[in-house]
Amino acid sequence: MRSIVWFRGKDLRVADHEPLAVAAAAGEVIPLFVLDPWFFQPERAQALPHRMQFLLESLGALEASLARLGSRLLVVPGRSVEVVPRLAAHWRADQVLAHRWVEPFGRERDRRVDEGLARQGIAFRLFEGETLLPPGSVRNGQGTMFRVFTPFSRACRMRLDPGPARPVPGGLPPLPGDIEAATVAVPTLQELGLPLNPGLQSGGEGAAQARLKAFVGGPIKAYEPDRDRMDRPGTSRLSADLKFGTLSVRTVWQAAAAVGPGESVQRYHDELLWREFSHHLLWEWPDLLSKSFRPEFEGFPWREDERAWQAWTEGRTGYPVVDAAARQLLAEGFVHNRARMVAASFLAKHLLLDYRRGEAHYLRWLTDGDWAQNNAGWQWSAGCGCDAQPWFRIFNPVAQGLKFDPEGAYVKRWVPELASCPTAFIHEPWKAPKALRAGWDYPVPVVDHAVARARFLATAKGHLRRGKA
Repeated sequence: MRSIVWFRGKDLRVADHEPLAVAAAAGEVIPLFVLDPWFFQPERAQALPHRMQFLLESLGALEASLARLGSRLLVVPGRSVEVVPRLAAHWRADQVLAHRWVEPFGRERDRRVDEGLARQGIAFRLFEGETLLPPGSVRNGQGTMFRVFTPFSRACRMRLDPGPARPVPGGLPPLPGDIEAATVAVPTLQELGLPLNPGLQSGGEGAAQARLKAFVGGPIKAYEPDRDRMDRPGTSRLSADLKFGTLSVRTVWQAAAAVGPGESVQRYHDELLWREFSHHLLWEWPDLLSKSFRPEFEGFPWREDERAWQAWTEGRTGYPVVDAAARQLLAEGFVHNRARMVAASFLAKHLLLDYRRGEAHYLRWLTDGDWAQNNAGWQWSAGCGCDAQPWFRIFNPVAQGLKFDPEGAYVKRWVPELASCPTAFIHEPWKAPKALRAGWDYPVPVVDHAVARARFLATAKGHLRRGKA
């Protein structure tokens, strides 16, 4: 049997890759990656610089892995809905194998590819790989999707048996001799008009495996007390690897479980299940990418304030934790999760700016910019999502900094203007003596916390009251 293994942007690995393992066991294997102009045209690539660098590095690593196994990645430009059915017919493939996507645009693409293949009698088989359990398969007692995380996580744990990870094939057959294609090289950053950013995480399966090994070898043991500390390396930093599939979520789950029972492993598994929850939510309600989960928040009277927006995106709000998050995002393509929550809450509730603007900004700059997780996180912070923090809960950025960055190490790394600020004032620099502040070139707060809190509560109450009228 001749199989095309269609690699997409979420499964760039050879370990625990079910389509690849199934194809290798069945006969001839044709590894394929499609350079879709929607994503790889220079204008689009330049709008997603951090993700593009990680993706290109991961594709390069995948090419090397397949070559070591005796095969080759065929890289073909064009629109997937046209290229895949055309090549499958031209190459006389019996089946096309790929991993399932949960996003609505991915599902629509796969529907159209399936139709094109079916017209030619070619099978299209989709496998689970982005989630631990098939999206849509975890239901409550009424047979519907859970709307609260805790019972969802309990149901997952009751059902969860990830099974053994698929091993890397011992080898792959060489490409069939009759395969011809207008293949191209994976483009370089330079060809896409992008500079190399040495501050980003390295992409690729090998780098991902090294990060996982380092995490389970030490930091995971203190994950529970350290995970919210912005000043400590207490998180896994595997989010981009899971987004691009340089690691499977099953591999990560099992590596954590192998550490042994304990509160920190339990908590880390909970975080993987929050990721699971966001993907299942988007599968169930694909319009979440454009609508609030809680319909009463539709039409919310967000403000238009470009000066406030610019201050937030550039890290010049006058609130050190919020500004550190903004600058870390632009420099590293990553933001500590606690800082993400504080920054997102600040945009929506202190500045009264539409959370969807922040969601799009993060999706552009995050290396781990995952549609489902990013959307769920922003709706949670704005108070309009599924099992979100209550809309009336408003993070105090000063209190958050004092609790989770008590010495100001995180702030001082990303806001160097405050490097000489005494610890007593690091999260409230406007309270420092005027003589100290004169040399910092750091702005005063764009809004007073108490004033902003009262404004948001009054606005939200008025909007919700009108919705009930």
